[in-house]
Amino acid sequence: MIDNEPGAPSGPAAPPEAPDPSRPLDAGEIADAHERRADDVIRRKQEERVRTAIQSELSEDDADAAPRPRAEDPGPLEDAVIELERVYLSFDRPILEDVSFAAFPGETVVIVGESGTGKSTTLKLILRLLQPDSGRVYVSGNDIAGLSFTEALAVRQKMGMVFQSAALFDSMTVFENVAYPLREHTDLDDDEIEARVRQKLEFVDLTPDEVMDRLPAELSGGMKKRVGIARGMANNAEIMLYDEPTSGLDPLTTATITRLIMKLQRELNVTSIVVSHDIRSAFRMGTHIALLADRSIRFFGTPEEMAASDDRYIRDFLGGF
Repeated sequence: MIDNEPGAPSGPAAPPEAPDPSRPLDAGEIADAHERRADDVIRRKQEERVRTAIQSELSEDDADAAPRPRAEDPGPLEDAVIELERVYLSFDRPILEDVSFAAFPGETVVIVGESGTGKSTTLKLILRLLQPDSGRVYVSGNDIAGLSFTEALAVRQKMGMVFQSAALFDSMTVFENVAYPLREHTDLDDDEIEARVRQKLEFVDLTPDEVMDRLPAELSGGMKKRVGIARGMANNAEIMLYDEPTSGLDPLTTATITRLIMKLQRELNVTSIVVSHDIRSAFRMGTHIALLADRSIRFFGTPEEMAASDDRYIRDFLGGF
């Protein structure tokens, strides 16, 4: 026991024994408790002064730097290709609440999360197939909510969409599938269309002469996905949107599709938004990961930052990755 009597010799104190809660405190112990509380108050005040000084310095630095829009400020972020700003959306129940994130040129943002959290719905908002109840969706700095149908179609020409099942036209050949958006939305002649189709098929590692005359039913799952990517690229899209591009594929084909998405980013500087359940592929292809949970963005950052997070939900979501 520590000697609390007046005049007790000072020196290193031995670890105190656990106090008996039934024993009343003596005068010395009460004085020690008061002193500890006073020390705690002083320490907290010192910490608060330090925090205030740091915040003041940061504010001065921010005043000298170029202004960056705050979350509550309306208007798009400078240079953002796609931005969701405080988006709310509900049907019979809330789907998205206060969702904000941005993708800049050449970035690949992978949206992950449990089933039913609104991942594919986010793609529909970017395509303007849905409109938010509140908040804004910007594409290349333009708020797309107020666009007419014709104007919305023009914005979509900047985008290529790859669907979960590839969504190829069953009665059309590979050539006709890839050529379809070119015939619908460009003035290219037949020779120019064929040259473009061949270019895109070669980019996705398909041999044009071997696949152009085939029907989708004659293709493997991985080949269908690659044709779907070629069709999405046909208009030289600046933005690519993918809904579960590796779903249902074997590991080798999944790796091939992942490499293609990375190739688009690396060689063509395409900005991509990918919805995926495949965490390994997401970490390979994504420059940033957006985790949707409880109708909002639970995490947004690099794959390395996500892997290093101490958040319990994120650790559980990643599982054994």
